[in-house]
Amino acid sequence: MSDIKASNAPGQNEQPALKLTTTSEYRDGYANSVQVRMSVWDFFLVFGTMHQQTKEEVNVQNFQGIYLSPQQAKALWNVLGHNLAQYEQAFGELALEPLPPAGGPVH
Repeated sequence: MSDIKASNAPGQNEQPALKLTTTSEYRDGYANSVQVRMSVWDFFLVFGTMHQQTKEEVNVQNFQGIYLSPQQAKALWNVLGHNLAQYEQAFGELALEPLPPAGGPVH
């Protein structure tokens, strides 16, 4: 288990120190697919890896599902937006592939 401590600089508002702990179950993973489901109470993010087996078929293997409160989902949205803006400023604008017409090929 590893710990990371973040403390406040002198003169900042006094807030509790943040202690991040990594459990023995922690793991990193790569996802090129995420599906989002939502209910009144929470958001559910399902992460997976997508592989195109044939021209006609794409296989998604889901490996992790994470529930977030609506408040935490909005905080994640804000952080991702800020980080994506910084990334694009440094490396150029990201373009998403347009969706193919219904029945079209998957690239």
